[in-house]
Amino acid sequence: MDNPSLLQSMLDSFASINGSKILIHGGGKIANVLMKQLGIEPKMVDGRRITDEKTLEIVTQVYAGLINKGLVSQLQSRKCNAIGLTGADANTIPAVKRPVKEVDYGFVGDIDTSLINAKTIQGLIELGLVPVFAPLTHDSKGSMLNTNADTISSSLAIAMAKFYRVKLIYCFEKNGVLSNPDDESSVIEKITENAFADYKAQGVIHSGMIPKLDNAYAALKAGVSEIVICGPGAFSTTDFISGTSIQL
Repeated sequence: MDNPSLLQSMLDSFASINGSKILIHGGGKIANVLMKQLGIEPKMVDGRRITDEKTLEIVTQVYAGLINKGLVSQLQSRKCNAIGLTGADANTIPAVKRPVKEVDYGFVGDIDTSLINAKTIQGLIELGLVPVFAPLTHDSKGSMLNTNADTISSSLAIAMAKFYRVKLIYCFEKNGVLSNPDDESSVIEKITENAFADYKAQGVIHSGMIPKLDNAYAALKAGVSEIVICGPGAFSTTDFISGTSIQL
């Protein structure tokens, strides 16, 4: 999201995909920049953001406004008829505020996949629209909730698997999951759940990649057909050129 050339490459690839599709975006780095400009230090635990009231205001502005509408306009320029949404819109993704356990994450939403209004989202798709979701849900009590984009991605993939064969693509700035973060050629071609545990123990996989993979395995177990983690130019209308295949 914070690299204009990579973003353009990803949007080109996404717009070229034939058939039904949904885009879920993040934007945490952009939110962090704005927070620091306002004198607020971002707080993270295991790749997940601590969201107090002020942080919630900022991420709502950045995610639902600046980034979401920017992506929609970019996709429209590519003849991709996008519609920007949060989980509050049309009550598509209700959530509950995460209970306080070892960590108080603040205004962070946890999703019950069975409560996602998949039929509404399917209706938008059947109208020829391409939903573009910001990483925000709502608590049905009047509050927005910050929700990890990878969690929303896997939850939507599971919900839409009722209607479609779903391929979940996690796209980020690297070519895939790397065994050496400084070596772009060190892509791990396949990661099983057992291998994931080993990589975590060795410190090869850490930080924000952990929730991404946690969500990937949850999706595979719930009926999503295929999951790949790849770079912005690594997928096309037919198949993947490179990346990391996530398998049970």
